[in-house]
Amino acid sequence: MPDAASSATRPIAIFTIGTLGDVLPCVALGQGLQRAGYPVRIATSANFAPLVREAGLEHYPLTADFQAMLEADRSIADRGLNLYAMARTFRARYADWARHWTAEGLAASDGAGLLIGVSNAIQLAKALSEARGLPFAIARLQPLTPSRILPPMVMAGARERLPGALSLGLYKLIHLLVWYVMKPAINDLVRPQLGLARFPWHGPHLGRNAQQEKTLNGYSPSLLPRPADWPASSQITGYWFAQASAWQPSEGLRRFLADGDKPVYVGFGSMVNGDAAAFTRTVLDALARSGLRAVLATGWGGLDGEEGQRDERSYVLRQAPHDALFPHMCAAVHHGGAGTTAAAVRAGIPSVVVPFYGDQPFWARCLHARGVAPPAVPRKPLDAARLAAAIVATQASAMREAAAQLGRTVRAEDGIGAALSQLLDWGLLAPLGDRHADPVRPRARSLWSVA
Repeated sequence: MPDAASSATRPIAIFTIGTLGDVLPCVALGQGLQRAGYPVRIATSANFAPLVREAGLEHYPLTADFQAMLEADRSIADRGLNLYAMARTFRARYADWARHWTAEGLAASDGAGLLIGVSNAIQLAKALSEARGLPFAIARLQPLTPSRILPPMVMAGARERLPGALSLGLYKLIHLLVWYVMKPAINDLVRPQLGLARFPWHGPHLGRNAQQEKTLNGYSPSLLPRPADWPASSQITGYWFAQASAWQPSEGLRRFLADGDKPVYVGFGSMVNGDAAAFTRTVLDALARSGLRAVLATGWGGLDGEEGQRDERSYVLRQAPHDALFPHMCAAVHHGGAGTTAAAVRAGIPSVVVPFYGDQPFWARCLHARGVAPPAVPRKPLDAARLAAAIVATQASAMREAAAQLGRTVRAEDGIGAALSQLLDWGLLAPLGDRHADPVRPRARSLWSVA
């Protein structure tokens, strides 16, 4: 395997698939690494190509369009918190998409010096690194390294601690479930096509040499501290935030923000609803009960409404960069995705989490434990009175101050710099002399102001 020094200025290829919350932190990490002197390319679905290129990074296509999948089948959202139903759904999707992954992955990794696999693209990047003899690292936006101290995020329910042996057993179960989802794509297609041996029945996550890959966990230790029993190969860096966007609000939104107190943000990002109109009516009922103004972001279809639609107490937009919008909000009602959670924490505002699936209930519990969110509000059925009470709770002085303090702490962290330092310490990248004296922290600036 070539050492890091021999490939110091060769591109870093980051493989990621999923929703915007999965891709945007990877783009931010890529920006920081590129500013430090390491060329970066992002392999992800074509719908994110403009985002990648606008960030100044190379885009390589990877078949896996979550946006098209969710827009075509909104019933997926109704199965969201049924872990096994979601596993069956994505197992079939990945197997279909993976027919293209080997050729696409070989193109994206050609000439690279380091491969980084993220989330459901980890095993693709790992296979490519084995086939090409390249250094490899994992980047995660949620904790999946086994621990006796921190129970697995999707199997512990509301409990913050479990008996150590039970916690480790549940990690084995969740890794087996992940492998159940990825096995047809990786063992039946990618690895044979690359000339690699198939993994045994339990996959790569269990056994003597499991959990040894170097892993960057891209979230704040101020929100979720690193478990003391994690191996040195798994480190928490802090969040990876992109450079401040150049987005500007419409004149209508400017006027709405200037017309009263700070509103609540309500948006569910890349999530979809089977009946978005009914869901939106319940949200509006809750907002009316709370007495607060609101900005509603329809996103990929979580809410219903037309861009620019407004009345005295609400304004509708499709989407807006959270880094620009959230500082002008008094709270954020969202799904609890890792990216949106990070943005709300960084902005120093309380959250109300209405989880749809995956890691979202886990981040809701983390926010509640830090005193910056009330308990999560169930999505099915969404109750207007309960949602209203949660929104009102965010305006309590203790919660607002806790959120402001957490925001100050997170804004002082340098997650991208920590990730770079860790890759250097692990020997996966070589120092570039003076070139990596260029700061990797996202540059902060005021994008727009409200009169």
